[in-house]
Amino acid sequence: MTAAPRILPMGDRAVLVEVGALEEVLALARRLEASRPEGVIDLVPAARTVLVRVDPAVLSLASARSWVRGDRADAAPAAPAPRDVVDLDVVYDGADLAGAAALLGISPEALVHRHTSAQWTVAFTGFAPGFGYLVSPDWPFDVPRLESPRTRVPAGSVGLAGAFSGAYPRETPGGWRLIGTTGAALWDPDADSPALLVPGMSVRFRAVRASPGVGDRPGSGRSGTVRPSGVSPSFGSTPSFGSSPGFGNTPGSGSTRGIRIVAPGLLATVQDRGREGAASVGVSRSGALDRTALGIANRLVGNARDAAGIEVTMGGFRAVAECDLWFAVAGAWGPLRLAGRAIDPYEAHAWYAGDELQLDWFAHGARAYLAVRGGVEAPLVLGSRSTDRLAGLGPEALRAGECLTVGAGAADAVPVVPPSPWGVPHDDEFEVELAPGPRADWFTDAARATLFDSVWTVTADADRVGIRLDGPVLERARGGELPSEGMVPGALQVPPSGRPTILLADGPVTGGYPVIAVVTDASLDLLAQARPGTRLRFRHARVSG
Repeated sequence: MTAAPRILPMGDRAVLVEVGALEEVLALARRLEASRPEGVIDLVPAARTVLVRVDPAVLSLASARSWVRGDRADAAPAAPAPRDVVDLDVVYDGADLAGAAALLGISPEALVHRHTSAQWTVAFTGFAPGFGYLVSPDWPFDVPRLESPRTRVPAGSVGLAGAFSGAYPRETPGGWRLIGTTGAALWDPDADSPALLVPGMSVRFRAVRASPGVGDRPGSGRSGTVRPSGVSPSFGSTPSFGSSPGFGNTPGSGSTRGIRIVAPGLLATVQDRGREGAASVGVSRSGALDRTALGIANRLVGNARDAAGIEVTMGGFRAVAECDLWFAVAGAWGPLRLAGRAIDPYEAHAWYAGDELQLDWFAHGARAYLAVRGGVEAPLVLGSRSTDRLAGLGPEALRAGECLTVGAGAADAVPVVPPSPWGVPHDDEFEVELAPGPRADWFTDAARATLFDSVWTVTADADRVGIRLDGPVLERARGGELPSEGMVPGALQVPPSGRPTILLADGPVTGGYPVIAVVTDASLDLLAQARPGTRLRFRHARVSG
């Protein structure tokens, strides 16, 4: 008999349901999908778990737990699994090939032989769009991840972690041991089926001597062959993967309503409230890191709260209006100038054609939000205009000379209110609420106490994907590797090095490092304003349900 699933906490908006084997995961995921109630945002199957993320305003965590524990008699029958076979050409030139072989006690040549002779199956997807976790009954090895993950893994890298093999669809951070390189286009948002590898698909690796061009779809005669044995799985026919006219125009291209970027500063991206409900195919929430600040800026110019604006990181941003506009800036603080005159944030301003707006380098906070009445127009990808830096979805980071189109409509009039009080944000030290994580028992009692008793420092490795912290080592109570499982924004992953990383909105949707705790949803906006050197103190959150 199959044991009842364990329901583990995952912050204040999710639970992690753990079962004994991958086959049970797939059965559980089918059952939950068939009876999915309103308020469930994401169901993310992984190696031994299914992540259930909810909107607590619609479905409480207590109700979610009751639903997960419900009667299985109405479980939906298994859907037919796609059985396409994909041959991936691989040059076995990975930086970790010799080291991985040594860990397994075999030669690099023997490792390549075992890897290419195995028949692999896509068990589930995650980490990033197009990243498939491949398993095989012919692969007996368990390969430990790197003790400290790389900050950048090149696109096309083929790697090993635990019992899995996989290939990175784009340059991302990662802790897998790299054994080779493929040129296949694993994720192509312009294709009819953006994900090349989908659950149930069979995969074979073929050793080649010369590397094919990264980004080629198999079947082109350069990087491999797709041999369908049934109907090709479809990601969907959503037209929003296409281009939106008027976005990204160069000066003089005919855009008459918009703004022209003079200097983007350190980083400027288009962001709205993000894309929900696509984590099961490896797509993170993304969206503005400080949702409150974007919402305030939108409200000040009469936009809907989910209108797209510009997220400016650390300042240095300059833009010129191509027509008469209204705008507001909220979030991080630094000198603001319009046509050379100092102006205040948190206030709507008229922006006349030809005038330059400057957001100087921020003195406090890390991210400011520029909202323009009517909202920034950009292509809709999975329901959002947001730039996802990890997945490569949405518009590219803004560049000098680029023109953005501004929408013609707004939800409300520009509000006539007296200037609301605002102050310079304090960013030297933040107090952040933590809710329970699913793997707190992987750490010693002393480590769990240290997490809350210590002062942690934000390192220079901080971006939209996550924040690495410097501080004491969190000692584990148990060793071994954790099978990959669903992640949420705010998860505190602790690699073997013992120092945690906080995942943010562009972070991976699955991961293999244990999560000791999770930043509450309300505290995530605060972390958007953390700069390198900012000190963090954690305190226990009260989580209902």
